[in-house]
Amino acid sequence: MKAAGKSKGEGFLSGVYFLLITFCLFCGCSVVEYFQPEGPPFYEQIYAAYDSTSLNMSSAADVLGVINLPEYELLSQSKRVVASVGQKKKGYKTWFNMVAFDENDSTAKRKYLLVVDEKPKILFVSPMENLSFDCEMVIESEVLDKPYADERTRRIAVLKGVLERFRSDIAEVGQDNKMLNDSGMMVNQALGTVLVKLDSSPALASRLHEPAGLLFDHVSFGKGKIQMVVTYDIVTVKIRLGSLVRKFEEPDVIDKNK
Repeated sequence: MKAAGKSKGEGFLSGVYFLLITFCLFCGCSVVEYFQPEGPPFYEQIYAAYDSTSLNMSSAADVLGVINLPEYELLSQSKRVVASVGQKKKGYKTWFNMVAFDENDSTAKRKYLLVVDEKPKILFVSPMENLSFDCEMVIESEVLDKPYADERTRRIAVLKGVLERFRSDIAEVGQDNKMLNDSGMMVNQALGTVLVKLDSSPALASRLHEPAGLLFDHVSFGKGKIQMVVTYDIVTVKIRLGSLVRKFEEPDVIDKNK
């Protein structure tokens, strides 16, 4: 009886080994490449420019000193917007940092950070595709102080203002940089999708400030979540798409090796 039991166990393990070997032979180098880190720059380097920029405080000189990683990124600049965009060697991860200034103020008024991972699905491995977008911006008093029918209407108006400002900022530096322009289109698509949902169901705007955020469907990444919080005259927007949705309420943890 013991011998029979051992035989069954060995048969099961042999089957598992056979599947693993077949899987590796079939996919070849793709499997190894899929699980290997893409190398520098690491997330803490990418996030550094966004984290170190303070609205109404950081000057253009402060921003220019931290926003660009010359070895990995391309810098685009206009009179009032500066942006740095990069893509890792394997082409899966793309990101940009962007900071905007007003014409009559030398301190930062808006900052944006996008990180996209478009790693494809390989056979039995679940796709890791995801998008992370964060922004902070000073909202004009005309938008905040305007009389609205209710708080939900006000929130929708503020989010529309965020999209309008983002479009204006990306247009200044994206025309001569295809990678930056394409990344900007992803953000535009995500914010536009949320606004279409809110236009059809305005009551959902009451969920925008909640820790769990507002769930929505995205055409490219499947599920998405957005949170928008207004504190005095500063609005903070957080969007997570794809595999990051399930971790939406968790603090962002930077893996130095990714």
